[in-house]
Amino acid sequence: MGGIKAHHDCIKAFPQTDFTEDLQRLDVPVLIMHGDDDQIVPIAGLRLIVREIVKHATLKVYKGLPHGMCTTHAGQINADLLRFIKD
Repeated sequence: MGGIKAHHDCIKAFPQTDFTEDLQRLDVPVLIMHGDDDQIVPIAGLRLIVREIVKHATLKVYKGLPHGMCTTHAGQINADLLRFIKD
């Protein structure tokens, strides 16, 4: 939730910001979670990022889940997060 200007600025900055350097510096286990039905941030390039940029990443793809999966499927997402943290 946020204001119109904040949402606009975020959407504008998203495709213009390159996080590659930051992602390459990660040296701890990382869980990347993504719904394959995300209409806001498509999954297309994510596998490349995981394979070539984030060294210690685990990608978990949720079949049929949307962009807001942390809200719409909180129980499933939280269980997977806790499992990742405990392992």
